Amino acid sequence: MAEQVDAVVVGMGPGGEEVAGRLAGAGLAVVGVESRLVGGECPYWGCVPSKMMIRAADSLAEGRRIAEVAGTSRVDPDWAPVARRIRDEATDNWDDTVAVKRFEGKGGRFVRGWARLTGPSMVYVEGAEFEATTAVVIATGTQPAVPPIPGLADTPYWTNRQAVETTEVPRSLAVIGGGAVGLEFAQVFARFGSRVTVIEAADRLLPLEEPEAGELIADVFRREALDVLVGARIARVDHDGETFRIEVAGAAPVQAERLLVATGRRADLGGLGVAAAGLDQSARFVTVDEHLRAGPRLWAVGDITGRGAFTHVAMYQARIAASDILGFPHEAADYRALPRVTFTDPEVGAVGLTEDQARARGITVSTALTPVPSSARGWIHKTGNDGLIKLVADRDSGVLVGATSAGPAGGEVLSALAVAVHGRVPISTLAEMIYAYPTFHRAIEDAVRGLQ
Repeated sequence: MAEQVDAVVVGMGPGGEEVAGRLAGAGLAVVGVESRLVGGECPYWGCVPSKMMIRAADSLAEGRRIAEVAGTSRVDPDWAPVARRIRDEATDNWDDTVAVKRFEGKGGRFVRGWARLTGPSMVYVEGAEFEATTAVVIATGTQPAVPPIPGLADTPYWTNRQAVETTEVPRSLAVIGGGAVGLEFAQVFARFGSRVTVIEAADRLLPLEEPEAGELIADVFRREALDVLVGARIARVDHDGETFRIEVAGAAPVQAERLLVATGRRADLGGLGVAAAGLDQSARFVTVDEHLRAGPRLWAVGDITGRGAFTHVAMYQARIAASDILGFPHEAADYRALPRVTFTDPEVGAVGLTEDQARARGITVSTALTPVPSSARGWIHKTGNDGLIKLVADRDSGVLVGATSAGPAGGEVLSALAVAVHGRVPISTLAEMIYAYPTFHRAIEDAVRGLQ
């Protein structure tokens, strides 16, 4: 017989843990289920350790730039402190004891194991079945999507997890995928001494962002001696026990000691048994409404909703879902000003719609672009100053619907643009503002003038 509880949260990544903690804190009997580590991808393999790697790689790059502005320097890369910091400071050596205690301290009950929906409001996990009288929340996230390239499945390829866990820098690395994850790791390992080749099937890097951003990063990578192949179709992958061989149509084979597959992520709805709850298990993601409801007494948050594989989206959705479950007043989910950052050097921050997306929606578009090196701060910065500000405006309403901020601290400069898009700040108001001089964000003023 199923045990009755108020709520079951399946998946205790950032969004799931947040929902479960809020519900437990409100006095509900909550069961949180996780098959891997409480906290999810972000603290153990995603956001936190990867940014520690990036911080280290960027420090090397800054050291190498000293000769251009301040004297001489010698930089000797050493991966050991990076691997040690990841284990000591970021992941607790991939132990979630503290995270489990954090949830239980709020009054929740934790169950480790693989969960499966067995009916509306019914969850089976590790020999036990729970009936949620108030809510089931699906927050199982996604897993790496590995393309069906002939030969690939039989090789010891890396995903982001193996890249984070490595204690050695490979002599050479091939990266399949020119999106954010692939590019971040590519630059990190290149700066630590790997010979890196990036292979992207689309006609540019960062294919989901503005073309100018992808072109900017490709140019930077080539100057840093990374090989970049775009519009590349991989015919086959082989491994002889020591070396990968990647056959690319119309180009010479790429050989590398390691191969990183970074071609996106997918949800496993079939394995979760969502059909038992009335959902389409063949869908790519769980469809939810603006309150994160997926069905009667059923909610979903995080990557599995298809609104962006970002921790900040999962946390945003978790707040709304928890309030909805508890009957508290709350806002409806609104993704028109969704911010995202690719933490390459230069960083590429973006918010809202790209120019192509805006035109596809029938918006009367006007755009403006300002190169960061032409700004006063960019000129002062001198080296490592690659970047641009691109604005996408709705000419009829006179507001921004999207923007890109690429450059040193591009993700931080993005905050002003995110506020403008979210708050529908009139372009005329942005033009009248006082922008601090000399700052990177002052380049926004030059771009705004280009819209007028």
